[in-house]
Amino acid sequence: MESLLNLLQARFEQNMDRHAGLDWKAVQVRLEANPEKLETLRQMEESGGEPDVIGYDSETDRYTFCDCSPESPIERRSLCYDQAALEARKANKPRDSAVHMAEVMGARLLTEAEYYELQTLGVFDVKTSSWIFTPDDTRSLGGALFCDRRFDRVFTYHNGADSYYASRGFRSAVQV
Repeated sequence: MESLLNLLQARFEQNMDRHAGLDWKAVQVRLEANPEKLETLRQMEESGGEPDVIGYDSETDRYTFCDCSPESPIERRSLCYDQAALEARKANKPRDSAVHMAEVMGARLLTEAEYYELQTLGVFDVKTSSWIFTPDDTRSLGGALFCDRRFDRVFTYHNGADSYYASRGFRSAVQV
């Protein structure tokens, strides 16, 4: 895990604008005390997410890591939204769902607000899109939400939860 810590530190130091005022040593101490979170970050990294610290919540005393890859992580694309959508598909089922894959990794999908906040830290998803957490009232009607950035604006869209596309994946977050 030392190589992962070195990679995360290098990314942290190269992108200080994402976490101004935060200190890597404090983040590293937290990671070393939480090996299960470090494992989640390893999985985020291996699937193309390029996780980085995007914030610190002083009330909960937690750092938030998020996928900061320029496009939706390549190994997490072509997925429907959740397990119910996957089971509802009659033919041409994708290999997994975004919600399930995030849970297996120990992470979660970004909320709409978090996705928009991420877009203030850089330019993401100009060629891809990412499923986001969908509220129950929308999901109960069969839909799910996703976001992307086009024409220098961030958009939220809807689709059937069972749909999947080669250019749609998901971004995840984990708190440490």
